[in-house]
Amino acid sequence: MPRLQEWIHQLEEGKGARYLRLAAFGVSVLVLVLVYDFRVYRNFSTPEAMDSAQLARNIAEGKGYTTLFIRPFSLYLVQSHNQGDAEALASAGTDFAKIRTAHPDLANPPVYPLVLAGLMKILPFHYSLDLKGAFWSNDGHFWRYEPDFLIASFNQVLLLVVVALTFFLARRLFDSSVAWLSAILVLGCELLWQFSVSGLSTMLLMVIFIGLTWCVMRIEEAARDSETSFGRLLGLAIVAGAIAGAGALTRYAFGWVIIPVTVFLILVGGPRRGVCALAAFAAFLLVLTPWVIRNFMVSGTPFGTAGFAIVEGTGAFPGFQLERSIHPDLSSALGIGLYVRKFLVNVRPILEDALPKLGGSWASMLFLVGLLLNFRSATVRRLRYFLLMCLAVFIVVQALGQTQLSVESPGVNSENLLVLLTPLIFIYGVSLFLTLLDQMALSIRELRYAVKAAFVGLCCLPMIFALLPPKTVPVAYPPYYPPDILNIAGWMKPNELMMSDVPWAVAWYGQRQCVWLTLNAQDDFFAINDYLKPVQALYLTPETMDSKLASNCLQPPDLHTWGSFVLHAVVQNKIPPGFPLVQAPPGFLPDRLFLSDWARWKIEK
Repeated sequence: MPRLQEWIHQLEEGKGARYLRLAAFGVSVLVLVLVYDFRVYRNFSTPEAMDSAQLARNIAEGKGYTTLFIRPFSLYLVQSHNQGDAEALASAGTDFAKIRTAHPDLANPPVYPLVLAGLMKILPFHYSLDLKGAFWSNDGHFWRYEPDFLIASFNQVLLLVVVALTFFLARRLFDSSVAWLSAILVLGCELLWQFSVSGLSTMLLMVIFIGLTWCVMRIEEAARDSETSFGRLLGLAIVAGAIAGAGALTRYAFGWVIIPVTVFLILVGGPRRGVCALAAFAAFLLVLTPWVIRNFMVSGTPFGTAGFAIVEGTGAFPGFQLERSIHPDLSSALGIGLYVRKFLVNVRPILEDALPKLGGSWASMLFLVGLLLNFRSATVRRLRYFLLMCLAVFIVVQALGQTQLSVESPGVNSENLLVLLTPLIFIYGVSLFLTLLDQMALSIRELRYAVKAAFVGLCCLPMIFALLPPKTVPVAYPPYYPPDILNIAGWMKPNELMMSDVPWAVAWYGQRQCVWLTLNAQDDFFAINDYLKPVQALYLTPETMDSKLASNCLQPPDLHTWGSFVLHAVVQNKIPPGFPLVQAPPGFLPDRLFLSDWARWKIEK
């Protein structure tokens, strides 16, 4: 009997109570994940997610760092680089553009695809459709794509890692109350859940950024400790630089974080702060250099097509024009005025909309107000400056690096850098909330918990509404419908080239080499078809079929726009003279169009 009473006491007030709370929290998290996946999950809907996934599959299958998603601009860079090689010119018939074989990827940094490739090696990825499983299908119709869901589940695990890291970082900076409340806000942040199921590298990058923040915090603490050896301080600086380099190899734009890191070390790095700052910067370059050398060897550029993001979205190359250009006139992008205008146009919505809504919650407003507090902890005060420097740098980089991807998928895209600051913003916002709560004269202790619950509920309202009816349809159509893409890909041989307005989807779901729709249906199309590799099929989705009539379709015939091409092909049943793809299967119009060089679908299998 005494033994039983001891157990009860342990469960109520001792270590057992803590384990019970942790178990209850773990069960709650598991239930939240299951409910979210059943009610809100959606298949991939961003080009970046499908691009990373198909690249990772090529790596996992031993095909090297090659891509099935072919950008015309990538062909231009590779071809221009190889044609400048005297030895390559000496051999006739050389595939300068590297399209007749495996085309090297020039758009994605390597860390995230390599991580996904490792995941594909560990887990059984089934790329065929499952129309029988209750979770994957809906009354025998396609519903969820299993590889998409597995990658999303992996990123949800990373989100839980972010929650845990947020807890430990907040507890180190403040106390357990701030830690628990901050972790709950991160867990209930619907924007982060959207990123977790999007297939983007954001969750991995957020883990890296929190790790970098932790390292910077330890450097600040060690610099103030007179007993800390210089070797330890130097080692921490090198680790910080290496982590920043790993982040840059996850997303190139993140590499600019080395500026806040270096400046912070100069400010708080102790007596030999200059050496520490140089060590961090050198470690950053050391991690980044091998990949930059690879890109130079392949394309003659340090970051491939991604290095031209600043050019995209300017007056010289609006929309996706640059990446779809087979012969771009880059001289038209010279002049500082283009980039000043791009910055001013893009920074305004960031300051007016994105900044006040950091993390998708009004808790960010508490963070902005909390910046005025005079925290007693020197580490908290100084880390705040590092956070502000990161915020300023990310605003500038995001504004200048923004492309059409941000327009196609507002908020949830790979160009959103501000979202990486969400955990730290919640930590500082919660610290201000609890400071204000301590100053409230609450007569009953339970009222304090009620105020905390109300605060969490208000901050998590987007998540609450996301889980309420109506249920989200997981099929991301228009324009992505994997069964159709798998069907048409089955008509093609593995070495044949397709062209599409959604080449990333054809590469991921169909596993076929697909070039992005050129700028026009005449000169640019034939520049690829006649001189690089024959295009043997054309697949157009609502991305093109639903084009604006006046601006894209009713154009002079000599412009040869794809909108005009579709209008004549659908309305007049007329293909332009000399166009090699003239056969069309039934059942695709009016929202899709498939043309091929011969009636492949009539072959009995």
